[in-house]
Amino acid sequence: MNKTKILVTGATGFIGRNLIEKLSQRVDLQITGVYFRSAPPIDLFPHVQWIQADLTDRKSVDEVVKDQEIIIQAAAVTSGAKDIVTRPYLHVTDNAIMNALLFRSAYEQKVGHVIFFSCTTMYQSSDEPVREDDFSNEIIGKYFGVGWTKVYNEKMCEFYSRIGSTKYTVIRHSNIYGPYDKFDLQRSHVFGATITKIMTSKDGRLVVWGDGSEIRDLLYVSDLLDFIELAIQKQVNKFELLNIGYGQGISVKNLVSKIIEISGKKMQVEFDVSKPTIPFNLVVNIEKADRDFNWKPRTSIDQGISNTLKWYSDNYLK
Repeated sequence: MNKTKILVTGATGFIGRNLIEKLSQRVDLQITGVYFRSAPPIDLFPHVQWIQADLTDRKSVDEVVKDQEIIIQAAAVTSGAKDIVTRPYLHVTDNAIMNALLFRSAYEQKVGHVIFFSCTTMYQSSDEPVREDDFSNEIIGKYFGVGWTKVYNEKMCEFYSRIGSTKYTVIRHSNIYGPYDKFDLQRSHVFGATITKIMTSKDGRLVVWGDGSEIRDLLYVSDLLDFIELAIQKQVNKFELLNIGYGQGISVKNLVSKIIEISGKKMQVEFDVSKPTIPFNLVVNIEKADRDFNWKPRTSIDQGISNTLKWYSDNYLK
């Protein structure tokens, strides 16, 4: 069997690790996982080739891209609201460099398809689900650096799709959660941080940053992976940019209540408005993904929370 060669960058990170777990089960794919610092689970995936590489180094990038047919670009410098507020530069330089090098190498080596994970930080806060063309060329102050870096990388995808043979899929995904997420309080987003606080609380108290009114669109990671497989299978156009999310919002306050209820814990919740937060309401419109790729999320918030709590208990509390 001639296997399709797929390169997964950031393969030991949250989305990358889930990709490795899912795609490695397919007999028609030859998977290469790229990692930087975190050691890969080699024993769990004996058929995956692992390469350690610094994706901000051009020579290293050219080496890992060589002979690949599909690149799923899941490598990124990421963190939570605290760093976005207090150290916003962390999300700019390395992310711009690694993607510029990867896209150029994909062009020069005629890779068939590149899938790039963008985000939704370029959108304005909205009470209605936002469409792909609702980006107004203005980004709120606290998201200015990370948002414009993502927009730049999106435009580089479009640029290379016009001058070369490589197809590009740009995914503006909402807040992804599930197994292998960041659950440390320094780098995690609201979902991972809340899980950790609830499951490790010794006194039954839970302190939530902000007043809990912010609306978030939360998508379980397996639904994102389903879309990636559909994009590989179905995309015809040289360039596609799509919102991928749950398509419905939940307030942080209600999310916290749901996690507490499903965990079976009894907690006293306090909202600390003095801590770094980003007052922002966002839900993405997913009609384009449904229309063009026949994709919709299948995992409810309740089921996703239950799945994640079980995974957390199995991996962190034993």
